[in-house]
Amino acid sequence: MNLKGKVALVTGASRGIGRAIALELAQQGMKRLILVARDRQKLAEAAKEIEARGAQATIMAVDLTKPIFVNVAAAQLWRSYGPIHLLVNCAGVAYQNSFLRSKLPQVQEELSLNFLGTYTLTQIIARRMASRKEGTIVNVSSLMGKVAAPTMATYSATKFAIVGFTQALRHELASYNIRVIALLPTLTDTDMIQKFELFRWVIPVTPQQVARALISGLHRDSPEILVGWQSHLAAWCLRFAPWLLDAIVQISSPQKLQVTGTFGA
Repeated sequence: MNLKGKVALVTGASRGIGRAIALELAQQGMKRLILVARDRQKLAEAAKEIEARGAQATIMAVDLTKPIFVNVAAAQLWRSYGPIHLLVNCAGVAYQNSFLRSKLPQVQEELSLNFLGTYTLTQIIARRMASRKEGTIVNVSSLMGKVAAPTMATYSATKFAIVGFTQALRHELASYNIRVIALLPTLTDTDMIQKFELFRWVIPVTPQQVARALISGLHRDSPEILVGWQSHLAAWCLRFAPWLLDAIVQISSPQKLQVTGTFGA
């Protein structure tokens, strides 16, 4: 994909991977970055960094779990700034807990934002891309979209859903000249994981590494982009030695969050 002079919309752009991707896209010569998240102040800070790199920046503070507001905002953006060539769905939230101790409000938040929010915005933008017969959609999943992680049941489920969603759209939207890509980073060092009990032997990558991997994958037209050697190793094990992968996941899981006891009905 030729990025120069194009317009991109990046969700989750106020922090972490989303912010790093937006900054890297600006560095690559994008004309305009539309930054989407809930925190207007952090979006404004990111916009200043992007404009310092020579790109134009527009912020949209919106809750992606509110379809009506998202639809109105997206339509206004399209009218004001012309077609969006690249959509990067990066917004998400994660909670770590034993499944037996999981809390329904947190489960609902993960499902609503990670998957349904992605679904809603993608449909809105994809319809407009289809009318122009042009566009690229990147859905940020995770290594946990290939290998489910104990203590991260709901998050893993949403990331598996994003991989399946991406694969389906890749085939369905191909006739409209829309490319659909899955980005699957390993554990990434963002503020979201600061309170996590990490898996043993897992070395986080940086958001900047994820952003650079995405740019490289866009240039190669890769349908799936794995980030980090651990992701590549896990994918290899999943294909050729799933029994070995199961053993590795079991012994590396956070022990403090493995609970025992009696759970009443």
